[in-house]
Amino acid sequence: MKVLRKTGEIVEVSFEEQEGKKAFWHTSAHVLAQAVKRLYPDTKCAIGPAILNGFYYDFEFSFPFSEENLKAVEEEMKRIVKESLSIRVYEKSKDEAIAFMENAHEVYKLELIRELEDSEKISFYKQGDYEEFCAGPHISNTCQIKAIKLLSVAGAYWRGDEKNQMLTRIYGISFPKASELEEYLHMLEEAKARDHRKLGKELELFALMEEGPGFPFYFPKGLILKNLLIDYWREIHAREGYVEIATPIMLMRGLWEKSGHWEHYRDNMYTTSIDDMDYAIKPMNCPGGMLVYKSKVHSYREFPMRVGELGIVHRAEKSGTLHGLMRARCFTQDDAHIFMREDQVLSEIQGVMRLIDEVYSKFGFPYEIELSTRPENSIGSDEDWELAINSLKAAVEGAGKSYVINEGDGAFYGPKLDFHLKDSIGRTWQCGTIQLDFQLPQRFELDYIGADGEKHRPIMLHRVVFGSIDRFMGILIEHYAGKFPFWLAPVQIKILPVSDKYLAYGKEVMEQLKARGFRVELDQRDEKLGYKIREAQLDKVPYMVILGEQEQKGKTISVRQRDEKREKQDMGQMTVEAFIGIMAITA
Repeated sequence: MKVLRKTGEIVEVSFEEQEGKKAFWHTSAHVLAQAVKRLYPDTKCAIGPAILNGFYYDFEFSFPFSEENLKAVEEEMKRIVKESLSIRVYEKSKDEAIAFMENAHEVYKLELIRELEDSEKISFYKQGDYEEFCAGPHISNTCQIKAIKLLSVAGAYWRGDEKNQMLTRIYGISFPKASELEEYLHMLEEAKARDHRKLGKELELFALMEEGPGFPFYFPKGLILKNLLIDYWREIHAREGYVEIATPIMLMRGLWEKSGHWEHYRDNMYTTSIDDMDYAIKPMNCPGGMLVYKSKVHSYREFPMRVGELGIVHRAEKSGTLHGLMRARCFTQDDAHIFMREDQVLSEIQGVMRLIDEVYSKFGFPYEIELSTRPENSIGSDEDWELAINSLKAAVEGAGKSYVINEGDGAFYGPKLDFHLKDSIGRTWQCGTIQLDFQLPQRFELDYIGADGEKHRPIMLHRVVFGSIDRFMGILIEHYAGKFPFWLAPVQIKILPVSDKYLAYGKEVMEQLKARGFRVELDQRDEKLGYKIREAQLDKVPYMVILGEQEQKGKTISVRQRDEKREKQDMGQMTVEAFIGIMAITA
């Protein structure tokens, strides 16, 4: 696939590469805008970027945009693709760009151009009768788009500000092969069936209520699942030499100014006032961790110090971005901060990488690594940033792992490694992160006593494995479609008496199983056995124990397992002890 950069250079890039996808979907967004302008010339164009999966474009229509209009636009896009329009890039001065957009009556483009530096040369991409200013990259010809589909329409405020004009956002997807579009649409249908919000309600795990948008309510089964993840986290971190702390959920403004969050993250923070002083509810655990470190004098002999915190954080997300557990305003972050000497940086990064690899392997997730570099609003010196980026590169390469560069997407205080896991239907999720930070130790004046008896400044790693335990739960719900592995199932065994006559025996069996540490429910309802079995299957319980006259007389149980293949569901009669032996192997 040929990609046209804004320098005019044409390079061969695979669609699977980040630059390839971005160019392909960015061009598709321009095709969308071109189709809209052909059909509805008075429409105002705003922005149209490539996103993680596909593209969107924001428009101001002079009429209510409907499903029929969406179909017409998609058909026009297909016609444009068939025209095999070559794409070229050229530059205009700022004044020339303003004059061009004024003539085209593109008010949103004008606003963006006027904010640029006067001396800046502005790149424009042109395909047939459509051209607009854009940094690219793009593919070199529209004919490379072999399959295209417009997916949905939504409202979006201009520049995400509720005070601005509400625009119409059209989402789409495109591919270089028709078969890839078919696979993607099939995945979307599968994703709907696996939606964690739907399954969370059906399986009685959690709910999202109008009294608290973005603040999940956990039910008993959901809290069992969350606590199982926390227990697992604590187990492996204790093994790896981490200690655990807890810091306050709300701290004074001065702390957040010192950390840089008040300046760089203020819009995402909830604030309040106590005794005429400003406070912020923590959006991150790091500053509290800095205060814990500073509470005593440290020696070089204590390093590396691995300090974990399962901290509840709150972030002021816009209502339009909320999505169940995947994007919430309150969640538990599995943070840890590692304080270390410079000679320990490489081994500690690789130690975290091994831990992340172990966790993702346990859940069956393959993953890719992305190195995010210095953003525009960063703090710290060029030298510190170069050292931090090179240290992360050396750690990944030394571990024999591949990675891609994500320019300018690091945290404001340091570069990071992001771990993108792939679920059972092919979607990717960014979860684990390793951030190398030279800045907060300086801002908080952290130090330790070195072997020479002098004070030195530690280097710090921020890292998460799950990312957000709540979000990771949502990913697991969809990854397993609610059919959790035995060790993770909130209810592992459901006991189904054929009738009330066998309830007493059912309670006896339940107590035996509970005594061995299994999570068991007894269905005491006066319902037919077939109904109870169907209900247990809908609840996606791994094992069903059926009790009737024969089982009661012989002090046995009949076992059915949750399996897609009917012939494998019935495991037959056995003693409770034999069943426990089978489950011990399963667990």
